[in-house]
Amino acid sequence: MKKFLALVQRDLILVYRSANDAWVVLFFFVIAVTLFPLGIGPDPGVLQQLSGGIIWICALLSAMLSLDGVFQSDFDDGSLDQMILTSYPLELLVLGKCFVHWLTTGFPILLISPVLATMLNMNLDSYSTLLITMLLGTPTISLMGGVGAALVLGSRRSGVLISLIILPLIIPILIFSVAAINASGEGVEISSAVKLLGALLIISSVFCPWATAATLRHLTN
Repeated sequence: MKKFLALVQRDLILVYRSANDAWVVLFFFVIAVTLFPLGIGPDPGVLQQLSGGIIWICALLSAMLSLDGVFQSDFDDGSLDQMILTSYPLELLVLGKCFVHWLTTGFPILLISPVLATMLNMNLDSYSTLLITMLLGTPTISLMGGVGAALVLGSRRSGVLISLIILPLIIPILIFSVAAINASGEGVEISSAVKLLGALLIISSVFCPWATAATLRHLTN
């Protein structure tokens, strides 16, 4: 755990030194959500009906902005080769880097989403569900994004390639999250959608670090 925490601390320091990337993701999320009322009109009823989908679509797009940099800096300076050669399990190192990505992108999005939900006139009963779906869904995006980041590492226009690879995989997160938010606004049971989101998070936590580590090993051979 000491090496795991040391890696997390190191990556957080690097993010702090180049904080512009984290701020760009957050600003993009805020601006994208703000543009929707300008495009579809200020009708409170329409905004309330679409609020869950608007927030989640913008969250997905925002989280993908920084996925191409998860391993890129380590790849460029040779740190990635050292991580692969060490005796410490690469899967845990990958998990740590995905955790840092979530802390610097998914967690800020989670914190600010209720404020933007107020602007979109979201039903008050849906706020807690929004936070639950964000808490379960955004880490899954980071874990799946780690696989995509490993697959396109060293490629030109890696951001576009990650989007093509990851978007089909994270569509279920969008579907279940929006379904849960809409159901809570209507007073319908949301446990099924929440359990599915939890299952996706558990499966991603088990398989995505392994798949990412295998891809990184193959890349450096």
